[in-house]
Amino acid sequence: MRTNDPVALSFAESLMKDAGIFAMIADQGMSVLEGSLGIIPRRLLVDSDRVDEARRLLIDAGLGAELRDVK
Repeated sequence: MRTNDPVALSFAESLMKDAGIFAMIADQGMSVLEGSLGIIPRRLLVDSDRVDEARRLLIDAGLGAELRDVK
């Protein structure tokens, strides 16, 4: 998941925690360095073996628009 929306990111992180999926937010430091202009979105990363489960949780929670297709 990649977003500039801190509320959506926090919600997604909470969903992962509740499901027992390890998640990490990347690019927080870069977001601060660029002055919080929203140019550099932050990313929610999960273990590769849980990607499908995490995507399903995010879609079911209404955050599907924040996802990008990754092959």
